[in-house]
Amino acid sequence: MNRLYRQYAPWLSRRLRSRIGPDDAADVVQETYIRAAPYALADIRHPKAFLLRIAMNLLRDERRRQSRQPQQNEAEAPPQGEAATQFDELLLSQVIHSMPPLYRNVFVLNRFGGMTYPEIARTLEISVQTVQWRMARAIEYCASRLDL
Repeated sequence: MNRLYRQYAPWLSRRLRSRIGPDDAADVVQETYIRAAPYALADIRHPKAFLLRIAMNLLRDERRRQSRQPQQNEAEAPPQGEAATQFDELLLSQVIHSMPPLYRNVFVLNRFGGMTYPEIARTLEISVQTVQWRMARAIEYCASRLDL
C-alpha cells in the first residue's frame, strides 16, 4: 500500500482540492488510504478509479452525516461539492454516450444494470473473455476521457 500511496496520493489530493479545499483534501486522502489498506495490491486492477471511488464514498458519507445534523442557518448556500458532483455526473454521461457501442453496451449492463460478466455474455451471446476485454477497453476509454 505504501507504493500505491507514493504513486497516487498527489494525484488524488489534486482531484479533491478542487472540490473540498486543500485542508479537507489532505484529510480525505489519508482516510482513503486507511480504507484501502485491507485490500491486496494485486487485486486492484485500476488504482486511480479504486482510490477515487473510496474518496467519493467518504465525501458522500460526510455529506449525509452533515445533512442529519440540525441546520443552524436555513439560508446557507448549497454544499460546496454539490455543483462539482453534478458536473462530474454530466461529464461521465457524455463520456459514456461518446463511447463506441461495442464497449458501451457491456459497460452499461455491468455498471448500471448490475449484470455479472457471465450474464452479459449470455445476453449478448459472446464469451466471458470477450466481455472482460470489452469492459477493460470501456474503463480505459472512460479513464482517458476523465483524466483518471
